[in-house]
Amino acid sequence: MNENHEPVIDAEIVEEQAPPTAVPAGDYSEGGVPTFEHVRDRIESRVATGIGTEELAEATPEAKAVEDQFEARRQAGLDKLEEIRRSMRGDA
Repeated sequence: MNENHEPVIDAEIVEEQAPPTAVPAGDYSEGGVPTFEHVRDRIESRVATGIGTEELAEATPEAKAVEDQFEARRQAGLDKLEEIRRSMRGDA
């Protein structure tokens, strides 16, 4: 206790340190920089995932319906364009 009859607390501030993370062998340099091969593999993986996701999305009935609607609109546009061309030539 001190002079004011208050208990004295002797404490030490300890900073928590994060446990060292294990660096996968061959993926990073000693300084923690990823290797070219690791980066390339990650990019290739993401590209493959994107392609697979797109293929799956196109295989759904909803995607087929949207594709059919787009094709119908495209064909209607081509038909209208041909109609305009015929009218301009006087073939109508």
